[in-house]
Order: sequence, then structure tokens, then C-alpha cells
Amino acid sequence: MEPHLICLDIDGTTITHAGELRPAVHRAVGDVVAAGHHVVIATGRSVVATMPILERLGLSSGWAVCSNGAVTIALDPAAPGGWSADDEDIVTFDPAPVLTRLRAVVPDALVAVEELGVGHRLSAPYPEDELQGQQTVQSWDELMARRTTRVTFRMPEATSEEFAEVVERAGLHGVSYAIGFTSWLDINPEGVSKGSALEIVRRRLHVEPGHTVAVGDQRNDLEMLRWAARGVAMGNAPEEVKAVADEVTGHVDDDGLADVLRPLARA
Repeated sequence: MEPHLICLDIDGTTITHAGELRPAVHRAVGDVVAAGHHVVIATGRSVVATMPILERLGLSSGWAVCSNGAVTIALDPAAPGGWSADDEDIVTFDPAPVLTRLRAVVPDALVAVEELGVGHRLSAPYPEDELQGQQTVQSWDELMARRTTRVTFRMPEATSEEFAEVVERAGLHGVSYAIGFTSWLDINPEGVSKGSALEIVRRRLHVEPGHTVAVGDQRNDLEMLRWAARGVAMGNAPEEVKAVADEVTGHVDDDGLADVLRPLARA
């Protein structure tokens, strides 16, 4: 089989929502790498939160797409932190217009502005263990002062319906965003997605478009699933995600990703 580009979301796809990397999935990822395929993690997570997962998977070379496509890193064990990125692989935007609208609608909103390779600057502390890396609480003016790769908006006590209504009232324009499976919103530069970043990686690796596979479970995976020649939704994905996929595999708790990868490793 020609080398494929296999693009994998993390949370709800490669690891369970409880943070477990199941043994069958771990083995299957190793097997497709050993078979000569390119495995690229494509996640909404920051680089800081992605690197520990790559280490658990045994992926130390190649590429990874972070921050929903705003950051593409080259994996390099010899580099500081195990990764590097060129300026062209980092897409930033001015968070001030978005933060101004969110603050007007929800003055006490939890907002995190990503700091590449460091952590986040916050309007107030997030629930424990939701963010990785350094976390610094700042004023709204300080949060708006510098360009960023991603803004995260969180309402821990809101229902999904209440959260969606707040997002609609905020009227976000000139950015890309996706609502997560909890009351969590990722906001990125306009036109940036996992799919847009993966297309650049595909060209660098000289993989034919027809040899691309993507597996994901959430709304921030929609563009990636549409982009891939074979887009696979997890069994735990919302119906709107399953609707754009070419096929649906099993639930993350039932090793659905391993079911997708095993045939590729054997071919």
C-alpha cells in the first residue's frame, strides 16, 4: 500500500474523555507507523497539551497540527521541548474584537488566550485540569493587547443550549470557531481549520489526496473530515459530525479508532 496520511483527533478519538489511551489504540497507532504510514495528530489542544499525548503514543518525528490548525509543528527530539515551528506555520489574530463582544454579552466569562509553547493568559481561573501549561490571570485590557493563535471561551455551569444561545448573541465575525462537547468554544483566525493545516502537511509529505484518512468526533473536526478522502466519525460523535463523514466507526470507549487503523496496518 502507498503511504497514507492518517490524521487523528485526540480527545474523544485517540484518548477517551477520561484521558485513557486504551492499549488496542496504542498498538494500532504503532502498527500503522511501522507499516510506513504518516500519522499526524490534529487537535484543538495547545502545543503544551499535545506533546504529552504524542509521547504516550511514541510519536517523536513527523508533524502535528495544534490549536485547530493555527499551529503546525515539526516533531524533533533534538529541539527544545521536542518540537519546532516556522513563522509560516503559526497563524495569529487580534483577539480584541472577539473579547470585546464576549465581555459585552457575558461580563464574567471565563476566557483563555493561548500563549504558544507556554500556556494561557486567563480572565479568571478555569476548572482544575482543563488547561495545561502556565496559567496567568490578567485584566481584559491585557488579554486584548497581543495577537494569539486561539481564544477559548468557557461557561462551566451552562447547559449546551444556554451556551449556544450566548455564542449566537455574541455575533462573532471575522474568526473561525467551533463549540465543543461541553460549554466550551474555541476561536481561531478566520479561514483556519485542521483541514487547512493538514493540506499543507499533505503537500510537504507528497501524499496523494486520495491517500488521506481523518478520524474525529467533534465540530472542530468537520473541515478535516470533509477534506480527507476517507473521513471517519467516531461512534460518540454528534449527528452533524457523522453526517459529513464517509463512515462511522465504534465509540471511543470501544476502541473505535483501532478498528479503523488495523486494516491499514495489515495492507
